[in-house]
Amino acid sequence: MPSQQKETAAARAERLKQEKNPWECLEEIRQFAKGGYESVTPEWVGTYLRWWGIYPQGDGNGVLGGKGGVGQTVPYFMLRIRIPNGILFSHQVRVIADLSKQYARGLADITTRHNIQLHWVPIEALPDIFERLWRCGLTTMSACGDDPRNLTGCPLAGVDADEICDASPLVLSANKMVVGNPEFYNLPRKYKICITGCRSWCCYPEINDVGLTATKRVRGDREEIGFSLRVGGALSSEPFFARRLNAFVHWNQVPDVIRGVTRIFRDSDVLRQHRERARMKYLFKHHGWTEESFQQELERRMGFQLDPAEPEEAPEDVFRDHLGIQPQKQPGYFYVGGSVLRGRITPEQLFAAAELADSFASGELRTTLTQNLVIINVPERNVDAVAKEFNAIGLPVEVSSFRRGIVTCTGTEFCRLAITETKNFARWLTEELEDRLPGFEQHLKLNITGCPNSCGQHWISDIGIEGKKLRVDGKFVDAYYFCVGGAVGAFQSIARPLGYRCTATEVPAAIERLLRAYLNSRQGDENLRKFFARHSDVELRSLVAGADIEPVQRDPSPGRVPAGVAG
Repeated sequence: MPSQQKETAAARAERLKQEKNPWECLEEIRQFAKGGYESVTPEWVGTYLRWWGIYPQGDGNGVLGGKGGVGQTVPYFMLRIRIPNGILFSHQVRVIADLSKQYARGLADITTRHNIQLHWVPIEALPDIFERLWRCGLTTMSACGDDPRNLTGCPLAGVDADEICDASPLVLSANKMVVGNPEFYNLPRKYKICITGCRSWCCYPEINDVGLTATKRVRGDREEIGFSLRVGGALSSEPFFARRLNAFVHWNQVPDVIRGVTRIFRDSDVLRQHRERARMKYLFKHHGWTEESFQQELERRMGFQLDPAEPEEAPEDVFRDHLGIQPQKQPGYFYVGGSVLRGRITPEQLFAAAELADSFASGELRTTLTQNLVIINVPERNVDAVAKEFNAIGLPVEVSSFRRGIVTCTGTEFCRLAITETKNFARWLTEELEDRLPGFEQHLKLNITGCPNSCGQHWISDIGIEGKKLRVDGKFVDAYYFCVGGAVGAFQSIARPLGYRCTATEVPAAIERLLRAYLNSRQGDENLRKFFARHSDVELRSLVAGADIEPVQRDPSPGRVPAGVAG
């Protein structure tokens, strides 16, 4: 009798999705809440809860101590609140602060997709959390899982003095179209969309599955605003920049385009064979699709052809954050951006920020993709007061280049896939660099990711460090592998692995060596991207190591994370 073949991770994930649409099973979650953690079935813990924005929480050791590339869990969950375009109102911020204080031990993290994550959430709290979020216009649905993730856009949409258009209505409309829509609950893997009307492309269309960026064209004596279209971008362990299609997308065509691209992805059964190769980028990387063939299929599904693309101006070396005080397009009004170091924010800070927005502005706030918080519509007479109060609550407006440029993933504190701890490390590293290099004023993107999956976006940073382990005196300690020269926009480039790694405690000295070499030998007003570009890997490795050393190979990726685990 032939032995039964073991079900693969991909086959199991596809079977479970076929058996149940989790969005239609809220009553099961309510029953789990009544029965406690032990009543939650493995299918819900490992798979279905993701469709409600919920992951099992790691035990603090990351991937170590687990098996199959996944760490151990504790009987609590991470819960991700979906915030389309980063748009928040003060009453919503207060609800999030209340939930963080009541159910999440006072911990909340702003993510690189506008979301806010809570930790230490017990299963018993989920029905109350859902209800309170719904009442204020928020949800956790589709914040995780094989479905359309939170839609991102420019946090300053509608107020940016230099924007081409306010694209936030399109973001919010598309969000309503996909969230909870049974047509899109079962995609091959995660799926990310961004739409922006700004010139700086601050929502990173280069690394989204769908990226729509505003552009203009002139027909006769009339100027028209539409969008360029990119598809297939993603990072993870195999970074891939989105491909630009030959398309000028009219405003009223955007919903059809998003629907059509999503259906192409949904119907690509070839992507459902391997979880580690299930993102849309693999249509281009492994399955022979081109920009032309993708556009032909998109237009066939939509039933109309798109106009040819127009020349666009990709941003050149723009620092894509929103800190500080800047004038809005509305005369006499400003936005004020406060730094949320490593994205970690307390209930007290959230309450205070909501009060500031109400007392000194219009009650509107925005979360950014660099993990910070902005208050918009501040009258000029109130700007100094808002900045002063932001500073008082630990969200400073004027900060060092290191504090401004640092971005981190969750790390081993809560993530079962992480190799290193990142949040506390990021705070310590920032303080170290501020002490070592006071007055360093160059723009610096410093991204920290705790494993090869690049949730911390190290592939597109000036300096990106990827978590590893090294054995020191017989014990494994946190370590980091260095990549440099990543960029987006007009000079998009994947960061170059340098062949150098060191323990976490040695990272500040390594970065100091590299940045001092830059300060001492830069040419004119040369920025870091240009400096790295004119040096070889061998030269840069010597600078960061402080000596000529042989390259260390970057550890191969263990592959995409298993079904039921991936973010």
